[in-house]
Amino acid sequence: MLFRLDHGSAVSLATQIVDQVRTAIIDGTLQPGERLPPARDLATALDVNMHTVLRAYGLLRDAHLIDMRQGRGAWVRPDVDATAARLRVAELAEQFLAEANKIGLSRAEILHLIGES
Repeated sequence: MLFRLDHGSAVSLATQIVDQVRTAIIDGTLQPGERLPPARDLATALDVNMHTVLRAYGLLRDAHLIDMRQGRGAWVRPDVDATAARLRVAELAEQFLAEANKIGLSRAEILHLIGES
């Protein structure tokens, strides 16, 4: 998996790593059981502090997307398929709500649209 970071972005480097791993899980680039790069290696490749990568991996672990074992590395959880599908639906919901808010729909109108679907 190829990571790209924007060091000038307002989004933290750890969050950028999390977002890229999450996207790779959702689109199937990362498969259940697949191992992630060791934190030290990824930090060197991205020219960031190892603690930045460990923070990202910790956030992914807390989101139940990866498992981590000290000295053994990090890998995509074997049961991540259901989680990935749920994440995809959540992303679509966020996009839907953003669009609905942009055109000024009320909460009642949004709920009515969802009920009609």
